[in-house]
Amino acid sequence: MLKTTHATGGLFVAPHHLAAQAGRDVLKAGGSAVEAMVAAAATIAVVYPHMNAIGGDGFWLIHEPGKPPIAIDACGGAAALADRDFYAGHAQIPSRGPLAALTVAGTVGGWAEALARTSHWQPQLALPALLADAIGHGRRGVVVSRSQAQLTRSKLAELRDVPGFAEVYLHDGQPPREGDLLRQPALADTLQRLADAGLDDFYRGELAVRMAADLERLGSPLRLSDLQGYRARVVEPLSVRLNDATLYNMPPPTQGLASLLILGIFDKLGVTQAEGFAHVHGLVEATKQAFLIRDRVVSDPGRVPEDPQRLLAAANLQHLAAAIDPHQALPWPQPAQPGDTIWMGCIDAQGRAVSFIQSVYWEFGSGLVLPATGVAWQNRGISFSLDPTALQTLEPGRKPFHTLNPALALFDDGRTLSYGTMGGEGQPQTQAAILSRYRLGSDLQAAVSAPRWLLGRTWGDISTTLKLESRFPAELVGQLRQAGHIVEQLDEAFSDTMGHAGALLRHPNGVLEGAADPRSDGSVCGL
Repeated sequence: MLKTTHATGGLFVAPHHLAAQAGRDVLKAGGSAVEAMVAAAATIAVVYPHMNAIGGDGFWLIHEPGKPPIAIDACGGAAALADRDFYAGHAQIPSRGPLAALTVAGTVGGWAEALARTSHWQPQLALPALLADAIGHGRRGVVVSRSQAQLTRSKLAELRDVPGFAEVYLHDGQPPREGDLLRQPALADTLQRLADAGLDDFYRGELAVRMAADLERLGSPLRLSDLQGYRARVVEPLSVRLNDATLYNMPPPTQGLASLLILGIFDKLGVTQAEGFAHVHGLVEATKQAFLIRDRVVSDPGRVPEDPQRLLAAANLQHLAAAIDPHQALPWPQPAQPGDTIWMGCIDAQGRAVSFIQSVYWEFGSGLVLPATGVAWQNRGISFSLDPTALQTLEPGRKPFHTLNPALALFDDGRTLSYGTMGGEGQPQTQAAILSRYRLGSDLQAAVSAPRWLLGRTWGDISTTLKLESRFPAELVGQLRQAGHIVEQLDEAFSDTMGHAGALLRHPNGVLEGAADPRSDGSVCGL
């Protein structure tokens, strides 16, 4: 079993060890937490391609000691041509292929904005130094992980004929095996171009021209003008007050509101002990209350019908907590939101913390890999609806609903906690499990490793059952069933269904703690 990692000179956690090492090495070279995160974000886009890519979106929470956190929304909007007429004849937006690639990829713009917003911290390292690991892995190749091999095999039928997918991710038309070597020379060239020409080249330079030409030729509604008009934005994070800490997360179009609602509601339930019925039942029922609000409210920032921050007021949280029956489950027929991504965290020696998330939505996103640049494109825009009356209705320029939500907690005693997970519908639930366990006395690594549950989405499928890893005690499982929860016990003790989480903690004396998820291929690397 993994143990909590300790350090004093900086700490990095990622769901793939090569990304964690890239971040650690930047810290060792004197870089900041933000610079380390850019290096790791580029690296993990190469070494974990089934979960994220530079053709996806990203979100940042950045905290400098003594100052309020800042949030960066690096989510791209729908193409100018992406309206309901463009998809005439379709009942819904296709989930794979060029028609699924309908939103601008925002994550590289987020890297640029994060570096610009923190340039006053210290002299910054050059881009070639930050992107060197990613470029090297693309050229030399990386060892295919178990999760990549399994997901390529399970999604093969829907991906193998998507333009560019087979050429990059299959070996002689077949899924790679765990331990095979994956080389991505075109992507390495693209990262080298970004290192030499600057990150803005992705949107307003040679790379933008080449990507736009491929997107148009292959049938995507995206055009060069969509890329040229994109900028990542600094936004005000949402926050909720608990009795010992203030929690921060992203505003719409992400489901950060749901993550904060779950923990805010649970805090009002007065649970004092982790792992028992009151803990699990309370969080599951708080999740249901939060998801009902999320599905009514979270959308493009211009379409949000209520002020999300007001929904996090203490009086509303108390009202929602009072609606929870401490002994009986609320029936739950609600549809789940699929999606996969990566979360990474970093805290540097100066105590500056980053919580970061990067995604292509479904595994391998749209499946589209642009031949001239090797960039795999997200399918985040498939969360739009073609129903003109829907909250998530498709309109040009609108931002799609996002499951992504990096989290940060600032405790009253001076502790800083950066935490998060991948896992679509499971992201806010896993965040709630980790933070509640830690606040109720758990060791940080134990809070990440302990058995987890998930209401809703399974890996690659959609269902509404309450899924439990096999390590839960039979007595607790029975209590949950007796309370009316539709329980589905998984075979695995550590299941990918529960996502790949991580957490980093800084104590007021400068001691750092880190926890990686045994469900992932990741690690904690420190100085």
